[in-house]
Amino acid sequence: MSIDVIGDVHGCMEELQELFHALGYKYEQHIFVHPDGRIPVFLGDITDRGPHSIGLIKLVYDMVIVHKKAHYVPGNHCNKLYRYFLGNNVNQRYGLETTVSEYTSLPKAEQHAVKQQFFKLYENAPLYLTLPEVNAIVAHAGIKEAYIGRTDKRVKTFVLYGDITGEFDEDGRPIRRDWALNYHGTSWIVYGHTPIKQPRIINNTINIDTGCVFGNSLTAFRLPEEETVSVPSKQPLIEEKFHYFE
Repeated sequence: MSIDVIGDVHGCMEELQELFHALGYKYEQHIFVHPDGRIPVFLGDITDRGPHSIGLIKLVYDMVIVHKKAHYVPGNHCNKLYRYFLGNNVNQRYGLETTVSEYTSLPKAEQHAVKQQFFKLYENAPLYLTLPEVNAIVAHAGIKEAYIGRTDKRVKTFVLYGDITGEFDEDGRPIRRDWALNYHGTSWIVYGHTPIKQPRIINNTINIDTGCVFGNSLTAFRLPEEETVSVPSKQPLIEEKFHYFE
């Protein structure tokens, strides 16, 4: 088994297409397939902020649900969109407003189809993906070693939002602990969620959210090769969105 874990896409369809081409995928039957049978894994946050969130829902749905040629785990933005589609009173900020704007501009019949596709995609997704064939676990914001095998509320919060402290910085962003420093497991933990300029490897963890929607790049991590492949973003650079570790 060979996989390509794809970092937070956030509606950046053009960059995703370029990344697939860089990874050797071909566009067939409206999806991307690899001639060697490699499996793409989307690690969440496929929507919000970027220009093509609805297109991303359709593509990932086709690849994961219809053709079963890819895997997907949800991110915090996916969870928020799911709650919006359920009719919950969700705050339309931090990127959700871009997806909602795209969605509400569609004809009613297409709105219904997109909503149903996302429901099926989200409701059939594991909280995180364990892939023993390549000795890896894919979790949107990461996972503590002690949490592996669990799916309770505490673990769900960690996987979607990271190791949050409950406090916020001066810009209103959640303060998170650097959980990767204390990870000593033998499986790779492949995650995203926190935008950084370059893929960050600590112990057996790798953060591949290289902030495509904020103007940097879109990154994939290939296993078993343990290689990263990135393509440049077409979005304007927003420097303050990137996290720098000490």
